[in-house]
Amino acid sequence: MKKFGIIFLLCVLASSSMQAQSQADKPKLIVGIVVDQMRQEYLYRFADRYSDGGFKRMMKDGFMMKNGHYNYIPTYTGPGHASVYTGTTPATHGIIGNDWYVKSLDRMIYCAEDTLVTNVGGSAENGFISPRNLLTTTITDELRISTQKRSKVVGVAIKDRGASMPAGHLGDAYWFDTNTGEFMTSTYYHDKLPEWVEKFNAKKSVDSYLSQTWNTLYPIETYTASMVDDNPFEGKFSGKDTPTFPYDLKELRQTNGDFGLVSATPFGNSMTLDFAIAALEGEKMGMGEDTDFLALSFSSPDYIGHRFGPQSKEVEDNYLRLDQDIERLLNYLDKTYGKDNYVVFLSADHAVAEIATHMVSENVPGGNVRTGIVNTELLNYLSATYGEGDWIKNSSNGQLFLNHELIHEKKLTQEDLENEIALFLLKFDGIKEVYTGTAMRTSAFTKGRAELLQMGYNHKSSGDIMIILEPGWLTGGATGTSHGTGYTYDTNVPILFYGWNVPAGESSRYATITDIAPTLSMMLNIKLPNGATGQPILEITDKK
Repeated sequence: MKKFGIIFLLCVLASSSMQAQSQADKPKLIVGIVVDQMRQEYLYRFADRYSDGGFKRMMKDGFMMKNGHYNYIPTYTGPGHASVYTGTTPATHGIIGNDWYVKSLDRMIYCAEDTLVTNVGGSAENGFISPRNLLTTTITDELRISTQKRSKVVGVAIKDRGASMPAGHLGDAYWFDTNTGEFMTSTYYHDKLPEWVEKFNAKKSVDSYLSQTWNTLYPIETYTASMVDDNPFEGKFSGKDTPTFPYDLKELRQTNGDFGLVSATPFGNSMTLDFAIAALEGEKMGMGEDTDFLALSFSSPDYIGHRFGPQSKEVEDNYLRLDQDIERLLNYLDKTYGKDNYVVFLSADHAVAEIATHMVSENVPGGNVRTGIVNTELLNYLSATYGEGDWIKNSSNGQLFLNHELIHEKKLTQEDLENEIALFLLKFDGIKEVYTGTAMRTSAFTKGRAELLQMGYNHKSSGDIMIILEPGWLTGGATGTSHGTGYTYDTNVPILFYGWNVPAGESSRYATITDIAPTLSMMLNIKLPNGATGQPILEITDKK
């Protein structure tokens, strides 16, 4: 009996050890971070002022693909978030822009638009949100499916599309309502706000942030990674004569959208992180038997970057402050889950171009294409050649949608007219290449910008004419900047993994953001998203 008792005890201990080992075979939590408008180079340019516990910690102890890129055109927020989480491009997942023209409706739709749902919390006008326009599953969907929905998924962002796309079809999403200053959701997700959301909203933290003055974190004269603060190339806040520090937010909120002003400051990042931590605690994420997933998007860098440009002191200060927020997040995850029990990945939904007028002032080729003038001249040409008519139904996202009924009525050949228009558009300064919808549907491009364009071309949704600008050219105005091209300044973004089972290291091998979701699938041993075209990052998934 004594011998039997010892054997039984050993069996129990072995079983407990195996159970502990089994639990260690998966992380408690995954945190996906998408920074809205972040270049890879920001990890280096501002590094002297980063703390050891934020970006530097992830770079030192995690694995970074230094040559990570977007592999399609156009590089916008909606498609970017969708592509990171689906592991494929707009050609497959269907989110071809932030907004796009729908031929059957003869109007623009928003990428996260859903008129079948209404607001829960927040304001009515910001409640028509869901992921229904997303045509494939996400890595967050596949995680939920693999655990019979026991895994919790929560998407958080200021922008609704930055929350709803990553949360997928099966997760929960919350976004910031600029009308009420609250985080909200829609009836796609809940019938009423969870108690923890109501408690967070009751704190009115946005008022606390907007009572502050946004000044530089360090003395402004030490901001040597950016150009002079007062210059003619940056946009200004309404009510302020110059694009310069300091920014009295209490005063500026009266003329800059009230609650919405927080989105255009680094405090928007801090507020988003506050809410994300409240979500982790309110949903008890990472506390169960199955892996949970927090999809966190920092929207404020995009608002700041558009207005002030990548060489501004405002962008430099934003990233120094975001570094502190990343450190705060990692410290919280360490304390709550333990250093080896979570995975964090960090990427961006796109990068950004230099301000075109600034580059021209420095004798760098660039400029602004006036699309209104281009479209007017094209319409005049078509009317003079083939007769008066509404030849162009829509111009958006660098695409033209032609009037197919009019083309048929005039007994013209669609392909011939597309080719004629393409040749006509090439005469304008700033337009580098023009591709036709017919070519996108009938040819298989395997390199260059044509391939990137085809990866963003959806047969049912995209236009008849696709325009690619020269490097350094934009369609904006005299101040501020934008993104959307297939050039490296818009495509080269961080791909950085950190935490559970992630080796330390880096690689300069070309990788794409559509590789992120397949990498997670391999790490978690779950099914790939159903439209995935990316490949797992073997340096992370295949241990030596």
